[in-house]
Amino acid sequence: MPRGDGAEHRGVSKFMSRVLRHQPQSIGLELDAQGWAEIDTLIACAATEGMALTRELILEVVATSDKQRFALDAAGRRIRANQGHSVDIDLALAPCEPPAVLFHGTAEANVAAIRAEGLKPGRRRHVHLSADAATAMAVGRRHGRALVLSVAAGRMWSAGFAFFRAENGVWLTTAVPPEFIDFPVSGV
Repeated sequence: MPRGDGAEHRGVSKFMSRVLRHQPQSIGLELDAQGWAEIDTLIACAATEGMALTRELILEVVATSDKQRFALDAAGRRIRANQGHSVDIDLALAPCEPPAVLFHGTAEANVAAIRAEGLKPGRRRHVHLSADAATAMAVGRRHGRALVLSVAAGRMWSAGFAFFRAENGVWLTTAVPPEFIDFPVSGV
């Protein structure tokens, strides 16, 4: 049974997402080429910034994360974010054939730019796609009034685009040109 409350776990998860995806240097943490950090080093570096982490708390956050944001190595000594990095790392994921259709949730306000330029990773290294529309809708709602876009991933794969599947099931690709996106019929 997890000892921490939901608010504590959310705070720790946000902290770990920030330092393992975007700003490891902000606490003096170094990630290896594949994004791994020693758990003991993460705990020590976090303490210098006033974030009290324990191995038990980190393991609880990893185990109870509904989005499975983090992975542990086989020995349980290292941790990394599964995807969403803006820092230069190589997740060492092998390209794999995606389903024929994947989904991307976004805010309605972004649709005009996506129609013109397609899906781009922004500050991240990859565009994130979901295997189901419900997950994509939940992601899109975080950014405002949501829409779900269908991506012709099978056609992209056939055209030579690489796809990768993160450990938590999120599909990754470098970009999605507009011709591979099916936009919902609406006024946007």
